[in-house]
Amino acid sequence: MIRPITLADTAAVTDIYNYYIVNTTASFEELPITPLEMENRIRNITSKFPWLILEENGTIAGYAYLSTWKERVSYRYTAEVSIYLKFGNESRGMGSMLMKHLLKKNGKSNIHILTACIALPNLRSVGLHEKFGFKKVGHFHEVGFKMNQWIDVGAWELLLNRCS
Repeated sequence: MIRPITLADTAAVTDIYNYYIVNTTASFEELPITPLEMENRIRNITSKFPWLILEENGTIAGYAYLSTWKERVSYRYTAEVSIYLKFGNESRGMGSMLMKHLLKKNGKSNIHILTACIALPNLRSVGLHEKFGFKKVGHFHEVGFKMNQWIDVGAWELLLNRCS
């Protein structure tokens, strides 16, 4: 089941995200965040964009949301996609379900371009985005340093609506 996030989901979403902070280079944060910090992020993001939860057997298996790509006003028609799955749910089609619903939910907005910044290598995330038509448009070399290694970031984009 895919549904909009509520504040009751904060603890589960925090746990999912903190796994990526502590164990991977997918997030460039290095310290786990608190549920209060996640609640603030949920409030801020959902005031402007969709944030979806994927439930399986009554537990949160993953989530996806759009967020502000850059703060300058001229970027107002651009949003960034983020998708996180609970560890162990990879390669089960959950990322595709979330992306499909997120794109459908966004269809009524005035967003013109979706971006995705992916820490590399990450074949699953690259494959997911390209499956939905995202095209690689850039590659930043060694822009992050985490877990005692330099990390590249690739930039993908998907052209959506024409805005006026």
